[in-house]
Amino acid sequence: MQKDIVIDVDAVKAVVVEALGLQDRAQTIDESTPLLGALPELDSLAVVELLVELEEHFGISPDADEMSAEVFETLGSLTAFVQEQTS
Repeated sequence: MQKDIVIDVDAVKAVVVEALGLQDRAQTIDESTPLLGALPELDSLAVVELLVELEEHFGISPDADEMSAEVFETLGSLTAFVQEQTS
């Protein structure tokens, strides 16, 4: 992980917004925003693309067995997962 990168909800949100092209809705997305099943842009292919973006941005390498629907439940749960991966 790069030491100068802060991993908080806003940082993860920025990656999600960019990866999924949600710039027009970015202001409405917060920690409690549902992701998987609620955002049409987040289909199975987009999950893979988002994971790649998160890996590159935050320097994480999650194992496939760590991936679950719960990770992508909300922006907050995704942020917690990224934080766990870097600690």
